[in-house]
Amino acid sequence: MAEQTTPTDIRTAGRAPDRGPGHDGEHPAAAAGKPTAAVVRDALGVGIAVGLSGFAFGVTSAGSGLSVLQSCALSLLVFTGASQFALVGALAAGGNPFTAAAGAFFLGVRNAFYGLRLSQLLALPRAVRPFAAHWVIDETSAVSLAQPDRRSVRLGFTVTGLSLYVLWNLTTLLGALGAEAIGDTDAWGIDAAGPAVFLALLAPMLRTVTERAVACLAVLLMLGLLPVLPAGVPVLVAALAAPAVLYVEGRRRGESPNAPQGGNR
Repeated sequence: MAEQTTPTDIRTAGRAPDRGPGHDGEHPAAAAGKPTAAVVRDALGVGIAVGLSGFAFGVTSAGSGLSVLQSCALSLLVFTGASQFALVGALAAGGNPFTAAAGAFFLGVRNAFYGLRLSQLLALPRAVRPFAAHWVIDETSAVSLAQPDRRSVRLGFTVTGLSLYVLWNLTTLLGALGAEAIGDTDAWGIDAAGPAVFLALLAPMLRTVTERAVACLAVLLMLGLLPVLPAGVPVLVAALAAPAVLYVEGRRRGESPNAPQGGNR
């Protein structure tokens, strides 16, 4: 006996099944997506604001003895502000180039952890991933992770990365060329602009007691060891703050079975 076809069957024939919100990496609470204009506005705001600080890096880099070509090569190839400032700062202080490079490298390692998360959200084709990896930094990660769906994540990542990369490299060139006209860069305090931007981005993320303890201990180690260790080495030692605090936190929880999990707010 043949089955009867209802109007509902006709309307739904050939249609892909509704998989519900949150499928394929989308945020469950925002399946409709975020307006394109809002994503672009937020991404450009971050890209332009941070990109302009490349001028400070160009001036600082040239003031530390690097040529215009070397300064621009760092921005083009390294493209992670905190690491770049750490490198030229250590060189300006007379540090060993290998020690300075090691400090810059360890500061840049955090981008690899950003990449692990963004690779799932972006889901880019394999051929594009090596190029996108160059833009995985604090700012692109922050904008991308704030988006509700994959389309917005890709748009936010692209707009932030493109605007920041272009502006950072352009202002690096202008800063390096104008370093001689500015004169003594130490007197202007321009070398503090990069670290200040990095701290401004980092501070709102320190929400738990454990995170704040790591930050405070790292600062104390840095300030205490600056007078006694070569330039660039205190940065490496300060990185030990994280495992030290986590070890103490683990011991505390082991001795107190009823202690709350996930850190105290």
